Amino acid sequence: MTQQILIAVLVLGVIGAFFAVVLYFVAQKFKVVEDPLIDEVAEVLPGANCGGCGKAGCRAFAEACVAQGNLDGLRCAPGGDAVAQKIAQLLGCAVEQGEPQVAVVRCHPANCGDKRRSNYDGLKSCAFQNTVYTGESGCPFGCLGCGDCVDACQFDAIHMDPATGTPVVDEDLCTACGACAKACPRRIIELRNKGKKNRRVFVSCVNREKGAVAMKSCANACIGCGKCAKVCPMEAITISDNLSYIDFTKCIACRKCVTECPTHAIVDVNFPSPAVKPAPKPETPTAAEAAK
Repeated sequence: MTQQILIAVLVLGVIGAFFAVVLYFVAQKFKVVEDPLIDEVAEVLPGANCGGCGKAGCRAFAEACVAQGNLDGLRCAPGGDAVAQKIAQLLGCAVEQGEPQVAVVRCHPANCGDKRRSNYDGLKSCAFQNTVYTGESGCPFGCLGCGDCVDACQFDAIHMDPATGTPVVDEDLCTACGACAKACPRRIIELRNKGKKNRRVFVSCVNREKGAVAMKSCANACIGCGKCAKVCPMEAITISDNLSYIDFTKCIACRKCVTECPTHAIVDVNFPSPAVKPAPKPETPTAAEAAK
């Protein structure tokens, strides 16, 4: 009996040793050696996991930075230049300072309220509504107002305006992660440079219909007349498919296009209001004139 127990123990010991050796070589074959620098880069990141960098999350972004060895083509929007500088120090590389950006809503829904052609009573989702419904104003390109962009924002930087039913961006909270732009099925939200003193000029319309048709849906629709492009000194405006577009990398915010646009489709943001000239004082008649 004792001999049988010893044999069983010996067999089990040999089998255990055999599998231990097998597991050791398997572990050596498939082990993943992770650079500790990845953890250091990940700690610098804000941890929002917003996907604005184009990666699956902050960890994936850190892995991409370390694997590449520099920040070429890689940028953490919520972190901005401050985080970029810290990552560059860890990687031992240089990084250029980027232009701060902000999300802008390119739609003029406030002037569509009195032109509603139908009412939608269904699932409150822009993504779903876009597949089955044109929109209350009849504009197939305008904001649908269900707030998918608001749900996508992790920084509480965008809210629906109850008066207009359209999103409004808080530029102080916006990190330009692009989540709201990706969530909008009609691509009316765009990331643009904030500009000097946070002043921006852009075409607040994405309607590509011909002018007469577009104006039926919105009084401020771009009609593609090209007047703005003719007065632009920097050739920053192009016309394509009946729609004007201002290249923010070329625009110097001279605002000539703003005053030239016949439908006021071009808006200027954060510019001071023009000074109102005082009315001229009536001339006081002289004594001779009063005597007459």
